[in-house]
Amino acid sequence: MTLPTEKTDLQATIATLRERLLAARGPQGYWEGHLSSSALSTATAVFALAVADREKHSSLTDRGLQWLCQNQNADGGWGDTVQSPSNLSTTMLCYSALAVPDCPLICREAVARTETWLHRKVGSLKPQALAKAVARQYGKDRTFSVPILTMCALAGRLGTGVQAWRLVRPLPFELAVLPHRLYKWLRLPVVSYALPALIAIGQARYEHRKPRNPLTGALRRVSRAKSLDVLKRLQPENGGFLEAAPLTSFVVMSLAASGHRDHEVVSKGVEFLAASIRDDGSWPIDTNLATWVTTLSISALSNCGLLISGTTPGNRHPPSVELSDFGLAAAGSIRNPKSAIRNQLTEWLLCCQHRDVHPYTHAEPGGWAWSNLPGAVPDADDTAGALIALHELSPRGAEAAIANAVSAGVTWLLGLQNSDGGIPTFCRGWTKLPFDKSSPDITAHALGAMGTWLGALSSALRHRTEKAMGQAVRYLQEAQRADGSWVPLWFGNQHNPKQENPVYGTSRALTHLSRLPESYVSRTAAMQDKAVRWLLSVQNTDGGWGGAGSVVSTIEETALAVDALATTLLQSAIRNPQSAIEAVCRSAEWLIRNTDRGRSTPASPIGLYFARLWYFEELYPIIFALSALSKVQRLLVGPCLQQ
Repeated sequence: MTLPTEKTDLQATIATLRERLLAARGPQGYWEGHLSSSALSTATAVFALAVADREKHSSLTDRGLQWLCQNQNADGGWGDTVQSPSNLSTTMLCYSALAVPDCPLICREAVARTETWLHRKVGSLKPQALAKAVARQYGKDRTFSVPILTMCALAGRLGTGVQAWRLVRPLPFELAVLPHRLYKWLRLPVVSYALPALIAIGQARYEHRKPRNPLTGALRRVSRAKSLDVLKRLQPENGGFLEAAPLTSFVVMSLAASGHRDHEVVSKGVEFLAASIRDDGSWPIDTNLATWVTTLSISALSNCGLLISGTTPGNRHPPSVELSDFGLAAAGSIRNPKSAIRNQLTEWLLCCQHRDVHPYTHAEPGGWAWSNLPGAVPDADDTAGALIALHELSPRGAEAAIANAVSAGVTWLLGLQNSDGGIPTFCRGWTKLPFDKSSPDITAHALGAMGTWLGALSSALRHRTEKAMGQAVRYLQEAQRADGSWVPLWFGNQHNPKQENPVYGTSRALTHLSRLPESYVSRTAAMQDKAVRWLLSVQNTDGGWGGAGSVVSTIEETALAVDALATTLLQSAIRNPQSAIEAVCRSAEWLIRNTDRGRSTPASPIGLYFARLWYFEELYPIIFALSALSKVQRLLVGPCLQQ
């Protein structure tokens, strides 16, 4: 039996996707990608620059306001991306941005449409009704509701004077002067990523409405200068907290409106925002995901034969690939451009590893962040991705620099493991906050990274790692839903009523588990079988996949599902492969057809940033489709498709 898909169409699609991905590499040799523009980021950046100095930054603010008005949804609201439905949080922030003095004329009609949307959504434009609606949306979690209401108060959307600030909950910015170790010991709902907003917004609230309790007032009064010193130490050299325009904007507007317009933190924050604006006048939610998209790109190119210098999961004998197939034959004086590319990427990844305790999160050395920029912080997903990418670039890890980096990276992941056996995103914790909550796809990713390098670790570290891997496997067994799916933390689907994306979580977990040594097969076979059966059960009738059953198919989710199923087929890990083979055939045809043979890859909002802000990344569909179809091509010569 062979795939019904025409081989020429498959090969042409792969070749086009390869060329496009390689062409997307930056001049430094790695990938930066291109995140979607964000109405929320644009609104907060515009307002922060206006509060800091409206006249000085009039060109930037006017460009941002015009972009907002040109990208307002037809219903009068705004979503997180230009493909997202309107939501209350983003619309309230855009509504506040439109209150900037001397707004362009185009904004006047936009304001009227926004008020119509808000009245329809909330039932009233009265300040108390708007504030209650925002607070209700986030419940007890104030990490985003208070910043939103702070901007609304500064814009006059909650009334005037002291009365407006009655609707903004105070934040205990005095906590910032405490040693960070006390946060966890006291079980405070504060993490270091929230400290900049806690300090700046807390001071804005204090400045505009002093506490009635004299003891609290005195404590906050004496804490103002010290907490600003903490904020100054937390700010990265380029001024952007977490490389994020929204967080940096909230800090800038709050301090500027509290009598600190000339403070160094405000000046550096303004510089970051001014440098981050795009040509069209918009801002993304984050500068870039360079480390993340680079490690994903390395895996995709490895799956199609480029950069391979050894074997990869499910591919004992990778196909021979000529550099001319990738447009890299003309490499000047470089005798072995393939090795040069591997060396360049390896060196870049090694340079991106954090070597010191992170000043922002106090994370130990050894991890990787989502970007190589100074505002990014180490996280488990990117650390696992970097470890796997290093193996694909240099699978033997013989060089001391690689061996040391791998040892430090694995040790960093081990230190992150929660008591439930799962791996969180940023910090080990009590699993109550998103930042320290164990996640199935991240846990599987960490498992795959550990399994990839297990044989190369020192005896002592290997023993620790094997113990942690056993605990992680048990966590995945517990986290798997009864239907066989896993739900990720940082990815979702806007068309799913629950906004979850079990197709992403299940597909990624299956693919990552394929990297475990053979000794783990018996321990993971049952849950992998359940996961495969669930994926097959939610394939759409058109041959693609959405975020869940009966959700519109996308390139990203279809490619991820194909990748997972093809991986398990290549490893002969599916008990009854016939149905999986048929599903892969149909979905490969869907990908070829819906990408116009690789020439068109529209991105979908499947990513979730901090505070569950939606984003899409233009490289995702290219990377995921290339990886998936390369594995399908490998199936053409595999024994599982021959009779």
